Amino acid sequence: MKTVLAVIAISVCWSLTWWFGYSQGKQSVETAAVIAEGARLAQAFEQGQALGTVRDRIVTEYVDRVEYIEKRGATIIKEVPVYVSAKADAACTVNSGFVRLHDAAATGADLSPSGGSGAADEAPSGVALSTVAATTAANYAACNANAEQLSKLQGYARAFQGMQSEQVPP
Repeated sequence: MKTVLAVIAISVCWSLTWWFGYSQGKQSVETAAVIAEGARLAQAFEQGQALGTVRDRIVTEYVDRVEYIEKRGATIIKEVPVYVSAKADAACTVNSGFVRLHDAAATGADLSPSGGSGAADEAPSGVALSTVAATTAANYAACNANAEQLSKLQGYARAFQGMQSEQVPP
């Protein structure tokens, strides 16, 4: 009987020891999982903060640069009378064909199929050479502003992609 009680006592002790070890191991794994999840969330938060900082910096640079481009374009347009005088306006006639072609190119519209240059296209348009110069300068300023926007958006995309490649997969 003593042997049976000893075996039962040893079995109970062994079972309690096993259960205690199992519980501690399970708790340790759960704690490690919680710590890992917290670290992953902290990293994601830091990346989001960094991306927001990059975005804000790029937007600020973009806005400053576009303002500079617009001011420079306005300055160039103001200088048109200096470089294209009234005498040059009077000496150079801008024909209707040029105006039609320029407007179609600027708007992306199709030219009407007139079959080439005709009398209507050769007639003076009444548009002064200085107006053509100012319009062209304004178009180029808008083009430069669009190019700057695209450049900054590409920089933002590269920064975002770089942050994504640094992210540790879960």
